[in-house]
Amino acid sequence: MEWRRDQFRLTTQPTELSSTRTFELLQATYWGHKRPLELVEKLLENSLCFFLLDSDKQIGFARVISDFATTSWFSDVVLDDDYQNQGLGSWMVQKILSYPEIAGTQFALQTGTAQEFYKRLGFASNDALMSTPVDYL
Repeated sequence: MEWRRDQFRLTTQPTELSSTRTFELLQATYWGHKRPLELVEKLLENSLCFFLLDSDKQIGFARVISDFATTSWFSDVVLDDDYQNQGLGSWMVQKILSYPEIAGTQFALQTGTAQEFYKRLGFASNDALMSTPVDYL
């Protein structure tokens, strides 16, 4: 599936995949900078991935892990710093939330810095979410 906004494209097409570029984007984050390339390649193989492109250059990435029935875990939402504050992150998240195969599921995510961003997009926090610690987070 693909969406367009001006010169930008958001796509789920694996042919647009650049594991190296996705790795580079994640290296610039506080949560993904410890992940080796091999781990990034594995998560790309086992997730529903969304790639944001400016023409042919990958500038963003997000992925979802889902049972496609009730639950979707929203993860690794990242946008190149040069493209921040243009509404692209919100546009990307809104399109992903409306993706037909997962639109009716409950989305969950974990963030240390972007709570207000996700609240504006309909997410709510609660005290019920728990997780195990992982070295690369």
